[in-house]
Amino acid sequence: MPTIASEFVDREIFGLVRDVAAARGVKAYVIGGYVRDCLLGKPCSDIDIVVEGSGLDFAGEVGRRTGRKVSYFKNFGTAMLRYRGDEIEFVGARRESYRRESRKPIVEDGTLADDQKRRDFTINAMALSLCAEDFGELVDPFGGVRDLAEGIIRTPLDPDTTYSDDPLRMLRAVRFATRLSTPEMTFEIVPESLESMRRMAGRLSILSAERITEELNKMLATRKPSMAFRLMEETGLLRHILPELCALKGVETVEGRGHKENFSHTLTVLDNVAAAQASSGAAGDPLPLRWAALLHDIGKPASKRFTEGTGWTFHGHEIIGSRMIPGIFNRLKLPLDQMKYVKKLVWLHLRPIALVDEGVTDSAVRRLLFDAGDDVEDLMMLCRADVTSKNPAKVARIMDNFDLVERKLEEVEAKDRIRNFKNPIDGEYVMKVYGIGPCREIGLIKEFVKEAVLDGVIGNDFVEADRLMRRKAAELGLKEV
Repeated sequence: MPTIASEFVDREIFGLVRDVAAARGVKAYVIGGYVRDCLLGKPCSDIDIVVEGSGLDFAGEVGRRTGRKVSYFKNFGTAMLRYRGDEIEFVGARRESYRRESRKPIVEDGTLADDQKRRDFTINAMALSLCAEDFGELVDPFGGVRDLAEGIIRTPLDPDTTYSDDPLRMLRAVRFATRLSTPEMTFEIVPESLESMRRMAGRLSILSAERITEELNKMLATRKPSMAFRLMEETGLLRHILPELCALKGVETVEGRGHKENFSHTLTVLDNVAAAQASSGAAGDPLPLRWAALLHDIGKPASKRFTEGTGWTFHGHEIIGSRMIPGIFNRLKLPLDQMKYVKKLVWLHLRPIALVDEGVTDSAVRRLLFDAGDDVEDLMMLCRADVTSKNPAKVARIMDNFDLVERKLEEVEAKDRIRNFKNPIDGEYVMKVYGIGPCREIGLIKEFVKEAVLDGVIGNDFVEADRLMRRKAAELGLKEV
């Protein structure tokens, strides 16, 4: 007789697993994210199968029947194979216990019930039977179906136990609440879980930077990533991960004058970037620009000043912020190439609006193109996202100004080819012409030629640059050989 979940196991691989389970006299179930996503009506190609017995031996038999290669991860007790577009992981049912100083569990063989108890959340603890006698039957001891329908993130066991055993689950709670939320329904972490996270926040210290960063990247990749960072700030998790962001929170008032609440502003900018990327349909990794949005104002606390008659200022915060980026990226073990990109965008994020205020001259546009290079489009997307005023007229005026800057960028680039500019005069050429070795004069000549190109004194052309080089070299007392 079909069950309410029988359509979810209508895949050839599940029939094969059922046959192997019957032949070996063991029980097997599909569990976790696949079941959750099926109930949400979402496609899922990552399938976790738990076996009451040896998951490795079971996977080997499935591999022989399908003719697929099986990859074994004996340290984790798991095995994986790919079959018709699905990635299927096998593991033996187990019970776990933890030492307080480590998130690595002591593992023992167990039953499906034991395995479900060790799961992080009720919505990830649901299983579908792949046994012949009750094929497709839903096994849901903790009310995961109900919690999924009500938009609830809840642990199967006491949250203090769940989060103390493996503190990464606190970040996963935040990530699932953010990822599963839609405009129609917001997923919420239950109050007792939030309170437990506040108590257990310090347990994040036993996690590796790589595992924390993996969760942060998944949060940043969601439709509305601000939700994750608000939850982490409210539960005290964020101060253990990105205290620089926490320092943005709050408004200081002097003589009745307060400044912008920079934490909320930052999260609005982050969501604006995510929305702009989604609407543009641009290919490529969206995360580097989202990191730039998240960190673009972190220099503000150190640069904040109150001047009588003027009010609050944050002069130089883009320079301070860009200098903070390497330390953050090293701490979180983020990639070096992304660090350089984010540092550049944080440093430049005020330039386009300053360009409008000071006049959109060819010289200023050339310098912006020179500094931004191939990242100038991303910079402009960040700058537009940084406009968070509630005044529609002000927003429209600023966006019109950005349109002007972008048109000028296109005109100057087409004319002068400044993007990724390479100096027409290099040090090797100077040394050859004047028969000299490395010295201060070479740097002076190269800088003089570069500035002349960027200022429009000469074109981005070797002949003009060579003529200027010889004039400057003569001033410096150099003689051709």
